[in-house]
Amino acid sequence: MARLLKSSGGSSLTILFSPRNLVFVSLAAVVGIALIALAGFVSFGHGTPAGTGYIISQKNRKFDPTTLTVHAGDTVTIVNDDGGLHHHAYVSSPEFSFDSGDQLPGSRTSVVFTLPGRFNVLCGIHPKMRLTVTVH
Repeated sequence: MARLLKSSGGSSLTILFSPRNLVFVSLAAVVGIALIALAGFVSFGHGTPAGTGYIISQKNRKFDPTTLTVHAGDTVTIVNDDGGLHHHAYVSSPEFSFDSGDQLPGSRTSVVFTLPGRFNVLCGIHPKMRLTVTVH
């Protein structure tokens, strides 16, 4: 069924209302909503991603979160959110090493985990701080 609509300016617009067209419009809406939901899951799904990486907070002399799973090549950014405290994040293993140097409050240090494995990120100033990163 087609319906002809006239505007106040005298022009007309034909709108097609058929069951077939409504099915296509409904299907397009469902697919669009699913793609938006998938994009949200990919962007915000696991941990706290920042672009192609993840953000780890150092606060109250702890890493937050304390465990993280990433893929080889992902970037992890470690942020010192701990008021007036300094931190010094590092990884020391035969397969992979990283050293942030002293991190002032508010500073950010990024590390790219290039190899699969399980790595402990420690703080050279606060020995009880530990972040376990599993790289696939």
